[in-house]
Amino acid sequence: MSKVTGFIRLLRPVNGLMMGLAVVVGASLALAKQFSTDILLNLALGFVTAFTLSGASMAINDYYDYDIDKINEPLRPLPSGAVTRRESIIFAAIIAIVGLAASALVNPFSFTLVVISVSSLAVSVAYVTKGKRTGLFGNFLVSACVAISFVYGNFIVGKSFTLKVLLFSAMAFLSNTGREVAKGIVDVEGDKAKGMRTVMATRGAKVAASVSSIFFLSAVCLSVVPWVLGVVSFGYIPFVTVTDAGLLGSSAMLVHNFSRENARRNKNLVLVWMLFGMVSFFAGTFE
Repeated sequence: MSKVTGFIRLLRPVNGLMMGLAVVVGASLALAKQFSTDILLNLALGFVTAFTLSGASMAINDYYDYDIDKINEPLRPLPSGAVTRRESIIFAAIIAIVGLAASALVNPFSFTLVVISVSSLAVSVAYVTKGKRTGLFGNFLVSACVAISFVYGNFIVGKSFTLKVLLFSAMAFLSNTGREVAKGIVDVEGDKAKGMRTVMATRGAKVAASVSSIFFLSAVCLSVVPWVLGVVSFGYIPFVTVTDAGLLGSSAMLVHNFSRENARRNKNLVLVWMLFGMVSFFAGTFE
């Protein structure tokens, strides 16, 4: 693995793209007028903020997870030697500065957005340094960072915190928490070796699969509410149907087969279902 490839993998670009898309979706949920040039510029800056802060948190996570990844994921950039731990922290600092600078340039609510950005980065650092050891609470911290991207997008285009943004942030929070719990099944060997109190490490695979499924099913149940309340258009239905079917399928597969391989497969699939979910949020804003 080359140095450049190592830094790209350290960045986790797919995760960053998802976070950036969440900002755009959050903005579309709150937008009461057509996208102007100024709004498009702010969205671009918001996308950069979400992408870079996500990448910074991933690099910091890998720095702290070095010993765990030597067991769970030896081919990742740090344990494989493609990137040194010192380089990962320097890289994280640089892209975090870029993200916070982009946030500060967004108008007219730049102070609010900087506060949200700093808070998100602080939550990420709290998770990788201390929160990860707390198990389910640590999973909540990760999911809060995902949910806050929608809130960030909301504040790019308006001051009010709308019901739609609240509902979709909650759905993202629930589905991502289910994914994080499932991820604990995949990472159990290294987590146990380093004293991480994940649901899997403390209660076993069967309980972890059940808890993960409960969060997925909660997200599916909540997905009905926007349509019932009439806060989305029909465009929401086709995409959210795919999301719900996918989450239901992943839940069933996890409960019936809670092996490490199946958990890994489903945690990756859930990213696809979450992507369809974000598209459904966006599609539901148009009449």
